[in-house]
Amino acid sequence: MKNLEYVFLLLALIAEIVGTIGGFGSSVFFVPVANFYFDFQSVLALTALFHFSSNLSKIALFRRGLDKRLLLYIGIPSVLLVVVGGAVTKFFNTGFLEAALGIFLVSLSLLLLVKKDLVLKPNTSNAVLGGGISGFAAGLLGTGGAIRGLAMAAFNLEKSAFIATSAFIDFFVDMSRTIVYYLNGFMHEDLLLYVPFLFVIGFLGTYIGRYILKFISQDNFKKTSLVLIFGIGLVTILKIVFMH
Repeated sequence: MKNLEYVFLLLALIAEIVGTIGGFGSSVFFVPVANFYFDFQSVLALTALFHFSSNLSKIALFRRGLDKRLLLYIGIPSVLLVVVGGAVTKFFNTGFLEAALGIFLVSLSLLLLVKKDLVLKPNTSNAVLGGGISGFAAGLLGTGGAIRGLAMAAFNLEKSAFIATSAFIDFFVDMSRTIVYYLNGFMHEDLLLYVPFLFVIGFLGTYIGRYILKFISQDNFKKTSLVLIFGIGLVTILKIVFMH
């Protein structure tokens, strides 16, 4: 147990709680935080494994709200493109991927902070496009839930329906990219030590987030989350700059 990064596990719990409340999913916080402790390929593998427990808990807690139509329109292109994104990661060096992650987080958070009322049209083409882009980003950079969330927001889903549908899509996305990352050789043996802890954290963080959600306005919390995402993205970029 002496090799465990306990601070990392605490930050993973916070990422899961904040991700559940903000509606962005834990990976948008988990990936850049884990990147300070592990190499980027290991981060991708850990994120996929972490999301299994996280999404299973969300499915169990919010399953009644599932929107089967969006599960197909957004889920299918997400699963197909996450395989493509995961497959091409081995052709890029980790420095490039880390920089791309930082730029992605900063750009996305700024867009949603400036365009507060940004809403896509609730049609099939936007659902398919949003699902495809989010899947590719998840495979390549480890996180794409915020893009999928933007596409899903167009359909004005009730809160539990939003979380349930997103969790079901994420479950299949993570299952697909876990296989790809394994074939890429990203699943290092030393990472297995963290798997049981991350499974517990996934369930616990989702439960706590769901409880807090009863007392906090999701819109107000979302603004705070976006500021945090911007800050994390900026720190990720600065880390790359100072390292090189």
